[in-house]
Amino acid sequence: MAVVTTDYVRSNIHPLDLVEETMALRDWALDRPARDELLAEVTGRWCDYHIVFHWTDDLGALQLTCAFDMRTPPERRPSVHELLALLNDRLGIGHFDIGSVDGLPAYRHALLLRGGALSAEQIEDLLDIALHEMDRFYPAFQFVVWGDRSPVDAMATVIFETVGEA
Repeated sequence: MAVVTTDYVRSNIHPLDLVEETMALRDWALDRPARDELLAEVTGRWCDYHIVFHWTDDLGALQLTCAFDMRTPPERRPSVHELLALLNDRLGIGHFDIGSVDGLPAYRHALLLRGGALSAEQIEDLLDIALHEMDRFYPAFQFVVWGDRSPVDAMATVIFETVGEA
């Protein structure tokens, strides 16, 4: 795949135009409800994920939110917050949170691009990392929210170290 680099500072190309073009190559359902917002729905390993890209011009920030439709009941939120602390400790890029109103778990990350350029490769990396982390930790959310497991037990089921060789 050819690298497409867009310097949004010196061009008239909006950063979400490049995001839209890059995501269209994956043949995902896209919607652009506003100039600074792009929505997509993709099929992950466990369920469908809802992706939102938002451009904040005054900060030069491209924000990515990737959520799965798993509403967290209010009584399970303290356990989910504990799980978030355990999950986020394992992430090198981005973080998980839950919405305070709807209780939807989401992976979030932002790129600060003011004065810089955005490339299709950066977008691909953002998407690949987000989907990987969503697939990786979805079962832990399921165990805590619906399986009534402790966050520590849920993490133990999705994170394990292999010992020796097969």
